[in-house]
Amino acid sequence: MSCASGSLRPGNKGRSLSGGGSRRTPPSRIWGGSSGVLLDPLLVRLAKFLAHGGIASRRKAEEIVAKGVVTVGGEVVTDPARDVEAGDDVRVNGKPVAAEAREVWAVNKPAGVVSTAREPGGRPAVVELVDSDARLYPVGRLDADSTGLLLLTNDGELAARLTHPRYEVQKTYRARLAKPIADRDLERLARGIELDDGPTAPTQIKRLSDREIEVVLREGRNRQVRRMIEAFGNRVVALQRVKFGPLALGRLHEGGARKLSADEIARLRKASE
Repeated sequence: MSCASGSLRPGNKGRSLSGGGSRRTPPSRIWGGSSGVLLDPLLVRLAKFLAHGGIASRRKAEEIVAKGVVTVGGEVVTDPARDVEAGDDVRVNGKPVAAEAREVWAVNKPAGVVSTAREPGGRPAVVELVDSDARLYPVGRLDADSTGLLLLTNDGELAARLTHPRYEVQKTYRARLAKPIADRDLERLARGIELDDGPTAPTQIKRLSDREIEVVLREGRNRQVRRMIEAFGNRVVALQRVKFGPLALGRLHEGGARKLSADEIARLRKASE
C-alpha cells in the first residue's frame, strides 16, 4: 500500500475518544491495554565474530577459517559455524581479534528507504544514513513506505530482546487514514481482531483527529497496523513510528541519525527485561 510522501508530525493536536459504540466521549480517554524460547544471544558463529571484528566480510571470513589460520583458545578451528563468545581468545595468523565495540543508533527513516543492512535492488538502505564503521543491522523493520524511528545496532543480544515477543517492548505508531474511522471500530481494534495470520493482541488506540490515530503494539507482525486498518475497509496513507520502548523520535529530522547515549541504551535494556 502506498504511503503519502510527507511524514506525520509528533504532537498532533486532537481529541482522545473512548469506546462504547459510536458515541462521542470525553477527550482524555484511551482505548485498550495489554492483557518462545530465545537462542543464547551471547554466542555467535566464528565467521560472524571475525566479520564483526573487521577482519573481512562474513563470506570471506568463512574462507579464512577454512584455511586453518584461525585459533580459538589456542586450538585451530576450521569450522566457520563454531560458536564463540566475547572473552574467547580468537586469533588470525596469531594476531588477536577484538570484538567490535557495541553501538546503538536512532534513525528517522524516510519513505522509500528499506530496513536492511544492504539492498541489492538499488533502493537506499537504512544503514547508509548512519556515519559509522561498525557493522550495524536494523532492530526489526519498517516497510519501505513507512517512516520514523528505527534502531540500528551491532549488539545482537539487545536486538534479540527488543524484538522478541516474550518481552513485549512497546512500539508506538501514528497513522493517517484514507477516511474517518468510527469509534466502535477503534474499540474493536483495541480488544484485538482476527487477521489472516491469527488474532492480534489487545492494544492501545488513541484518536488524534477524524483520520489520525496512535497505535501502541507489543508484537511485530509484518505490516500489522496497515492490515488492521484494512480489515475495516479503510487504509493507511501515512505511517510513522514515533516511539520504540522508552525512546522517542523527538526532533530528529527525517533522514537523520544519532548515536544513543549510555543512559538511553540502559533504558532500552531495562524495557526488555
